[in-house]
Amino acid sequence: MSISFYRPGASMFSPARRLRRACGVALCGWLLAGGLQAGAAPTASEPAAGEAPAQALRARHKQIKDKLERSSFGRPIQLDSIETPDGLQGDVYAVVEHPLSEVGSALKGSANWCELMLLHVNNRRCRVSGAPGRETLTLYVVRRYDKPVDQAFELPFAYRVASATPDHLMIDLSAASGPFGTSNYHVTLEAVALDEHKSFLHFSYSYDHSMMVKLATQAYLATFGRDKVGFTVVGQAPDGKPEYIRGMRGLVERNAMRYFLTLDAYLAADAKGQSEQRQRHWFAAAEQFPRQLHEIDLDTYLALKREDRQREGLGRGRCLLRFHFPVTRAGANRPARAQPARGHDTEMKDS
Repeated sequence: MSISFYRPGASMFSPARRLRRACGVALCGWLLAGGLQAGAAPTASEPAAGEAPAQALRARHKQIKDKLERSSFGRPIQLDSIETPDGLQGDVYAVVEHPLSEVGSALKGSANWCELMLLHVNNRRCRVSGAPGRETLTLYVVRRYDKPVDQAFELPFAYRVASATPDHLMIDLSAASGPFGTSNYHVTLEAVALDEHKSFLHFSYSYDHSMMVKLATQAYLATFGRDKVGFTVVGQAPDGKPEYIRGMRGLVERNAMRYFLTLDAYLAADAKGQSEQRQRHWFAAAEQFPRQLHEIDLDTYLALKREDRQREGLGRGRCLLRFHFPVTRAGANRPARAQPARGHDTEMKDS
């Protein structure tokens, strides 16, 4: 349906009156209730720009509070997934036993994000470049944990603190392009305080893919990856066990949960020099869901992470990062880009 606006004269009617004449009383009431009042000034009851996201997240908590309390994860966590028109999105909502001030202190800063993202088994290196406020966080990712680091592909994220107030925290990482025909990556963390000791987190992970990548991934998941499942229960097997979602949504659910667990592990051991403690926490949390997330034993995982730190020349008590400014020689300081293997999962971090 289209709406055409009749305008007899530039000053005959006010903008609001022209809108009413054009769309009629009933439709106009709907439009105006939705906030399309032409020329209207904000009222005292409208939230300020910084307050609206916090209010929306608190409303979301109220909406899913019962689900959180009955969560099958054994703690207040809700995981959602969708296939978007161009890709995939996974959302994790959780109540954590940390005040918002502690969450903000731990998770603000690109260096902190590099360290927490390195807890993921496939992430082998992370560098930060750029001036404060305009940092780029470059993640080096292998398709499988047993692949050498020189086969890692680069994923450069623009890091941005969108909101950091006493009531609301929002951090956004975005990458315009990714490996194997993927693009438009978004990793977002949002948090609000529930009380003096608890916070409500929303972690979102999404990306787009081309039709060719989608078809290749679907083919892999229907053959070599047919045993891989997500977390959403879609039915019950004959033996009474739950049937979990598979395919593309199962894929994004696994990755969204892996990354949420990196945040959780980082918050659990926020003191400096606690890298191995965080690694053990992340591994233990992932192993609570072996059907979805198990792929490596603890000794191998710790050895890989120790090797990565030694390669970067980082000791136990030092930050995992150093600021990196690319040199002008073509190909310098850049690992070889991995090519997708036939029949292998082309999504960036699911194995």
